[in-house]
Amino acid sequence: MCGIVGYVGSDQALPIVLEGLRRLEYRGYDSAGVAVLDTGLRVLKRQGKLAELEGALQRETVAGAVGMGHTRWATHGIPSDRNAHPHTDCHGRVAVIHNGIIENFTDLRSQLEKRGHTLDSDTDTECIAHLVEEKLAEESDLAGAVRAALRELEGAYAIVALSMDEPDVMVGAKVSSPLIVGIGEGENLLASDIPAVLSRTRRVLPIEEGRIVEVRADGVVVTDFDGVEVETHPIDIDWDVSRAQKGGYDDFMLKEIHEQPAAIRDTLAARLDATGSLLLDEVRTSEDALREVDKVFVVACGTAFHAGMVAKYAIEHWTRLSVEIEIASEFRYRDPVLDANTLTLGISQSGETIDTLEAVRHAGRQESRVIALTNTIGSSITREADGVLYTHAGPEIGVAATKTFATQIVAAHLLALYLAQVRATMFPHEVAEVVARMRELPQQVERTLRLDEQIRELAERYQAARDFLFIGRHTGYPAALEGALKLKEISYIHAEGYPAGELKHGPIALVEDGVPVVVVATECHVYPKVLSNIQEVKARGAKVIAVATEGDERIESLADHVLFVPRTPELLSPVVVTPPLQLLAYHIAKLRGCDVDQPRNLAKSVTVE
Repeated sequence: MCGIVGYVGSDQALPIVLEGLRRLEYRGYDSAGVAVLDTGLRVLKRQGKLAELEGALQRETVAGAVGMGHTRWATHGIPSDRNAHPHTDCHGRVAVIHNGIIENFTDLRSQLEKRGHTLDSDTDTECIAHLVEEKLAEESDLAGAVRAALRELEGAYAIVALSMDEPDVMVGAKVSSPLIVGIGEGENLLASDIPAVLSRTRRVLPIEEGRIVEVRADGVVVTDFDGVEVETHPIDIDWDVSRAQKGGYDDFMLKEIHEQPAAIRDTLAARLDATGSLLLDEVRTSEDALREVDKVFVVACGTAFHAGMVAKYAIEHWTRLSVEIEIASEFRYRDPVLDANTLTLGISQSGETIDTLEAVRHAGRQESRVIALTNTIGSSITREADGVLYTHAGPEIGVAATKTFATQIVAAHLLALYLAQVRATMFPHEVAEVVARMRELPQQVERTLRLDEQIRELAERYQAARDFLFIGRHTGYPAALEGALKLKEISYIHAEGYPAGELKHGPIALVEDGVPVVVVATECHVYPKVLSNIQEVKARGAKVIAVATEGDERIESLADHVLFVPRTPELLSPVVVTPPLQLLAYHIAKLRGCDVDQPRNLAKSVTVE
């Protein structure tokens, strides 16, 4: 959610920190600030975008080789200069930045004020700075003071602290929220996400749960909360900063829509062994254990939840296992029935989504086997899970998910086929046939992207609509949900997705003359029923935009507009159907003057409950 960047080295810290913050803008934020150590501690922060902060910095001289920066997404306290990070202690000698939520901050604030501290903001973060101030009087170094302060905190957070008393070190701590170290030559960085450090290094150390990290120019030390040094395992990132840039496109979102064919190819690559069998080594779960599974739970949020709905259809169809899917934020609060024979699939693009993390942790405590499906190597969810299945979408900068949705579906289908292979519910040639059809998806998506001009014309026609309905059946339903989500996320038009059969149970009351209804009407076993649903809304004055299969001659007599996509097996069709829906949302949003990469109130990775 919020962005963290810190630098310790021999170069000037400020330009490096600002560049890192720019690479984290996709996470969403409402204010930004920096703190730099040299002969003193300089802090400057502003409400608004980075440009506001950079404008203020042009009027200041901020030099030093140790510094940190932060982009804030408001939780406690409205967006403002005073609530922006970093926050300092009473004497301006300690500075702290923080992602997450301190749940007991009201009590902490009251106690600090009773002890004579003056707090200048409405944030929970400022309490941490004052706690560290107190602990420095008792501890021998900044790391010890941070460690002591953390014992009084309740919540989920990533914290970075600087102190004038130790101007050569930056101290970070991780509890739930993401934190990584970029390991360089004579310099090291701290950040909340990998793109922030890629201009300086491609060697990254993910900080594990419950760890303190001391970062100096000449090295990094990681300890647990008791101060015991722990072994670390850096990783090398196989994509560079150029993949996180726009590459000639107007927006990251448009670039990432067009990157879907390549992302799908990469996710499918190297998944078969020499015999033609699926090979998913990173799943790290024995075949015997998978044969014992008698039920599957899928937990996810937002777009990942829609991908999980498609996964449910595939797993049930190919393995005959019962599958439940649940919004991750609700999962652990309803006391689900799990045991050693259940398999929990947690889907999260970032691997840091706090609701999904807590859901898979709950499943693990109930002895369920957990497999994580994520795009981010070394993310928190990979360490909570028994096994992992990585998508290979590369960095997705736009807040609205596009290529990660496609690759999540592809990866989930690979897992479903692998379960079918292990459990012998499909013959090997059947698995191979589905994989062959999946390998056709990149080319099919490329063909759907050629609809761009036709979609742009539809966007011009319907950009002023107040409401949209999206409907579909079977796998068309999650595609409809995803289409509606994209439109509301980036254009701020009210849009709802429904199972088409539910129209007559209430939603059809919303249909009146001129209301656009987007219908996923591709070839499927319930296609005749979808045609009936089209006639229902047409009879009430709706303007129907249908996404249909090439060669369908019936649909044009019923719909006002048709977007034809390649013929695709029913379980795979959402991968081909959603790019036109993404483009429709994109063009409408652009025509309405919206920021498609950073929609209001949204963040790329939700790391607070």
